[in-house]
Amino acid sequence: MLFVVHRHHATTRHYDLRLEVDGVLASWAVPKVPSLDPQVKRLAMRVDDHDLDHADVEGTEHGSKIIWDRGGYDADAPAAALAAGHLRFVLHGEKLAGGFVLQHTRMGGHDRNWLLLKVDGEHADPGRDLALEEASVVSGLTNADLEAGSES
Repeated sequence: MLFVVHRHHATTRHYDLRLEVDGVLASWAVPKVPSLDPQVKRLAMRVDDHDLDHADVEGTEHGSKIIWDRGGYDADAPAAALAAGHLRFVLHGEKLAGGFVLQHTRMGGHDRNWLLLKVDGEHADPGRDLALEEASVVSGLTNADLEAGSES
């Protein structure tokens, strides 16, 4: 199954985590860069699903958007796990790898709120600052490059 993380700069910069589930990209807006530190919890707000072809989108429509990371992922029955509010999955990306969890929460009174957590293990790396890794894994461009008109 496919996953992609878009680094999206619209009103604010955020990361869109998208997981292929039942023929669509189930999607969460993550305000801060995903972390490889198992002690760090990231808010992940559930947003509308996207078509699978959205996984290849880079450009400046609705703000600048790059493919910050992508690859495959493994999970047992992801649709059922999401419906139950707890999905454990393993990413095989260029920046994100290893086990992660999406846990539904009603934190702040909002039903769309989830937490994104890194599972401790081989690919945990608390010292790695992924915020410094700004470039697309596809084009090598950054959001700033797109905003300056450097699309290729």
